[in-house]
Parts: sequence; structure tokens; C-alpha cells
Amino acid sequence: MQKITPYLWLNDQAEEAANLYVDVFKSRPGSGSGGESKVVDVTRYGEAGPGEPGTAMVATFELDGQRFTALNGGPQFTFTEAVSFLVSCQSQEEVDYFWDALTSDGGEESQCGWLKDRFGLSWQIIPDRLMELLGDPDPGRSQRAMQAMLQMRRIDIATLEQAADAA
Repeated sequence: MQKITPYLWLNDQAEEAANLYVDVFKSRPGSGSGGESKVVDVTRYGEAGPGEPGTAMVATFELDGQRFTALNGGPQFTFTEAVSFLVSCQSQEEVDYFWDALTSDGGEESQCGWLKDRFGLSWQIIPDRLMELLGDPDPGRSQRAMQAMLQMRRIDIATLEQAADAA
């Protein structure tokens, strides 16, 4: 059993968020069967409240086998960039897919591969190639890749490689 489960406090969109995230991870390029992404359970408010009876109180879901819980806790707390989820991508196709899926319908682009989805949750959509270039043993290549990345919103692997190879 997983020892640590990210617990997301939303105003009243826990079930909507769970369904979106599961759909995004199931539909990504090369996912085949969608990996281990599914809504596990939705607990609903009863007559005792405090929410409207029948509405979602807690949604439990898995993304690639990682369990998450989303709570409809009300408007008291909102997400900040102090916590984000990093999605490691193997190709530009994956980067583009996650970027487009998570910024659609009200999401916001930020710098250096960061974005906020329509619920305000921060994500980092990072290709493995970026980390390889930043860790290059040649400090010149590494620094050129870093400078290119700092100019980007969505990470573009081809542009990073061109910058790293420029002399």
C-alpha cells in the first residue's frame, strides 16, 4: 500500500478534477490501456451535510498507479505554486499533449515548463531530454540549454538541443 497520498483541497470540483486528470493520463500518447489511471471511489455527502446531499465530498483516483484524493472542502484554501506535480515526458508529443490538455478550458501557461490547470493546480511538464541536457558534463552545453529553457513557456526539445549544440 502507498504510504503517502497527495490530498487536494478544492472548493467544489473534486469529482470534476478527478475525472479530468484520469482522462488526461488515460489518453496520453503511447498510453495503450491508459496505464493505471482510474477513479477509485467517490464518497458523497448525506443528509447530515455539510455539503449538498448527493454531491461529491471526496474523490479518490489513481494516475499511473499513484493514488490521489480530492476533497470538496470549500473556498477557504486554494492552490499555490509552492506545490506542483512534475510529469516526466519521453517525447515532444507527450509534452505537447499534457501541455494542451492541462491548459485547456481556463488553464494558464507559466515559465520553464510550468502551468496551472483550470482548478489552479500547478504542474511541471518536463521532457527527460531537458534534464539530460542540464546535466551534460560539458558546462557550455548545459548553460546554453539552461538559457534556452529560461526563455520558454512550453519546453521545446528541438530548440533546447539546437541551443546546447550552438558554439
